Amino acid sequence: MISYIYLALCVVLWAFIPVASKKILKELDNIQMLFYSTIFSFITMLFVLFIKNKLKVFKMYSTKDYIIMAFMGFLGAYIYYIILYKAFSLTTAQEAYLIIYIWPILLLLLSFIFLKEQITWRKVVAVIISFLGIFIIITKGKVHSFSFTNIKGNLLALIGAFVWASFSLTGKKYNFDRTVSVFIFFLTALILVFFTIIFKGSLKTPSFKVLFWLLFNGIMINGISYIFWLKALEIKNTAIISTSIYLTPFISLIYIKLFLNEKIMLSSLLGLLMITAGVVLQFLDKKSKVKIAC
Repeated sequence: MISYIYLALCVVLWAFIPVASKKILKELDNIQMLFYSTIFSFITMLFVLFIKNKLKVFKMYSTKDYIIMAFMGFLGAYIYYIILYKAFSLTTAQEAYLIIYIWPILLLLLSFIFLKEQITWRKVVAVIISFLGIFIIITKGKVHSFSFTNIKGNLLALIGAFVWASFSLTGKKYNFDRTVSVFIFFLTALILVFFTIIFKGSLKTPSFKVLFWLLFNGIMINGISYIFWLKALEIKNTAIISTSIYLTPFISLIYIKLFLNEKIMLSSLLGLLMITAGVVLQFLDKKSKVKIAC
């Protein structure tokens, strides 16, 4: 029962991603936001390592293992967030975040190509339904006129979805200790974003209001949520975990309305329902082996 509570907490926290991003991006750019957030996430995971006495686990892995973890950190904790935050700065929170949730379908397609997973009619239909949902979202339902709200922002969101799907595909191949690997992810991201900041030559000091959201984003959304996620993974039924995660964008729409006062488009709800239908259909396939990587 406790694992389900952790899963629910994880969903509630992740739903804050578009709100926190929009609040922070009012003052900082995407690189600066990632820099501050990653510092707090790194410190949080370092604290968790000591609390869980995981330092001895580091000896279990080879140099090759750490290179793989670093590559995953490059994909999932550096490039992904740079793209995601940039997308949030260009388009509406609901559009960017909902489009990002095409990643499970992209993971499915990548699994066809690289893992040679069997193609079934359910999977094909799931792909078609979800892509139609994305198309409805980015055109605001004006599918006949192809009226894109912000094609650059929407394209970045789609690229971000592809990056996260690639990260998840890599994660499927390896079974590293989750606490240690997440720590390496954030360590890699911190090193990379540090040099990115130096290269750009600009680092703005956030106001107290934005600092609150940076702390919340770094500690809770990107940090503590990983702890909840690790606990949630103790649930043996992967399908329950996978489908429950797709409550996140629904809750996000509520947060977006409450905290950002964005008008929730009917087309966003319809598109989201189609994306979710595609994902659920995918996991109803008894032959599907796609799992969520954290």
